[in-house]
Amino acid sequence: MDVLSFYNSDVFKWIILPTLIFVARLVDVSLGTIRIIFISRGVKYLAPLIGFIEINIWLLAIGQIIQNLGNIVCYFAYAGGFAMGNLLGILIEEKLSIGLAMVRIITKHDATKLIEYLKSMEYGMTAVDAEGVKGPVKIIFTVVKRADLHCILENIEKIHPHAFYSVEDVRSVGEAMFPTSRNRRLFKYVRKGK
Repeated sequence: MDVLSFYNSDVFKWIILPTLIFVARLVDVSLGTIRIIFISRGVKYLAPLIGFIEINIWLLAIGQIIQNLGNIVCYFAYAGGFAMGNLLGILIEEKLSIGLAMVRIITKHDATKLIEYLKSMEYGMTAVDAEGVKGPVKIIFTVVKRADLHCILENIEKIHPHAFYSVEDVRSVGEAMFPTSRNRRLFKYVRKGK
């Protein structure tokens, strides 16, 4: 079997080609999702390179669709690769944890332990007395590295289980206080056995 006859075979047309289109879309949409997230986070030099690779892969995939307009399996592979590429791109971005997040914590209870925790983690924070619907509250603002966000939130829930908090992405900060090195004391306040 030569290359031309394999290219024209049913195995290539109905199995291999749709699989290649699916993988191409999976990769190019994942890259596109990461590129958009990088742009929103201000990673401006890597985004164009990712965009260049992304569009070249897309051109290859769409070229195969155009050449095989009668193959409905290719359409499903193209759409399936798009859907899975979005999911994969988001999962990859979560693992990369690039950038900063602002955590706003509102608690009606004594916030001393929470403030001490954030200070022990070497994060800058601002605490403000405020008035809530049911009386006085403390609002604490802190900007953290997204890589540390999960552990910080876990510890907030351990220290103040009923505290309200919200998290927002931060594109840039002026003067901020962050740990000087990757601080491994993230689990300081987590109690064992809970």
